[in-house]
Amino acid sequence: MALEIERKFLVDKKKWQATAKPDGILYRQGYLTNGNNPAIRVRVAGSKAYITLKGRTESISRKEFEYEIPVAEAAEMLDNFALSEVEKVRYWVYYENKLWEIDEFKGANSGLILAEIELQNESEKFAKPDWIEKEVSNDARYYNSNLSVSPYTTWNV
Repeated sequence: MALEIERKFLVDKKKWQATAKPDGILYRQGYLTNGNNPAIRVRVAGSKAYITLKGRTESISRKEFEYEIPVAEAAEMLDNFALSEVEKVRYWVYYENKLWEIDEFKGANSGLILAEIELQNESEKFAKPDWIEKEVSNDARYYNSNLSVSPYTTWNV
């Protein structure tokens, strides 16, 4: 069984903009199911594509199974079967020997920047870069599947 243990944080936009970063990759991802058990996602990320099944989140952990699929088939699935979608540019940054994934959302989620870190266990300690703000791991509004149907720009924040 594959288990994803992940913490999610808001990113300080000004500090992130001032940070030297590698090139990002545009992601287009759509959801083939409504609801969270399981969430079935298709993602095109640059020249690769994946289908992913994610189970219900418990604390900061959930079952996850991901498989690479042909890009043309993923695009066709998104075009024909996706109930909702998000677009974002993803960056990968190492900080204190830990990999952070930073997503700058586009479209209806424009203005939202989230950072995620995957852990070996739920109590693992790690250092936070100065561009990390508030933790939102347990706020379901920030799940990509929820952002695809209730975009950030529609919130009264």
